[in-house]
Amino acid sequence: MSDQINNTTEYIQRVTQNFQPQYGIILGTGLGGLVKEIEIEYELLYSMIPDFPIATVEFHTGKLIFGTLSGKKVVAMSGRFHYYEGHSMHQITFPVRVMKMLGIERLFISNACGCLNPDYRKGDLMIIDDHINLQPANPLVGRNYEQFGPRFPDMSRPYDPEMIRLAQEIAKAENITTHTGVYVSVTGPNLETRAEYRYLRLIGGDVVGMSTVPEVIVANHMSLPVFAVSVITDEGFPETLKPVSVTEIVEVAKASEPKMTLIMKELIAKL
Repeated sequence: MSDQINNTTEYIQRVTQNFQPQYGIILGTGLGGLVKEIEIEYELLYSMIPDFPIATVEFHTGKLIFGTLSGKKVVAMSGRFHYYEGHSMHQITFPVRVMKMLGIERLFISNACGCLNPDYRKGDLMIIDDHINLQPANPLVGRNYEQFGPRFPDMSRPYDPEMIRLAQEIAKAENITTHTGVYVSVTGPNLETRAEYRYLRLIGGDVVGMSTVPEVIVANHMSLPVFAVSVITDEGFPETLKPVSVTEIVEVAKASEPKMTLIMKELIAKL
């Protein structure tokens, strides 16, 4: 893995003429609109990057984008990877390690999720303060590469408290309703049953999704501060649960995306 990361990093540095991003961004399902705010300098298709996985979800474009956002140099993943696509945890988190090697100092993540907390509603945003990992594998299983991080990384503060505080201030100033809570990460790709939604709420989850946590684990392994925000696209309340399609989820994500984009832009500007 170490050789692959080095080879991929060297390739990207060569084709982007040693572009050095300060921040990395991972964009979730239906949340690619932030790309329009970036002054793009380079775009690389995943399929052209050595050892990079390929995004198979139809709503993910599969590009690595380099440019400027809020006056800061960024690299953005337009299209992320999921365990349910058949990727290994090492493949899912490979881009995070590459972005760190390219020089990023912080990682920003967005995702679409289902609601568990009865005080939340579809279309709301939730800033992630903590998570529960129910994925069946861990990206740190296997040989540990000490140059990236320790064998047993601490996870007591997986999401950066200072960035959370700043984001809350920005949301309040912009009159954007946000919550702060716990994200539960499951495998997917099916949505949850009524009993599963009830269980996930009982164990302390506020929202549920199929991504984010593997990348956060690896970021923490590499001492990379993380800010993550969820767009709530459907409501998983067992008593009133109704069928929902992925098309509906994407439509809600796109409708709420401008609020998420504003918070991300302002947060990056303040750092």
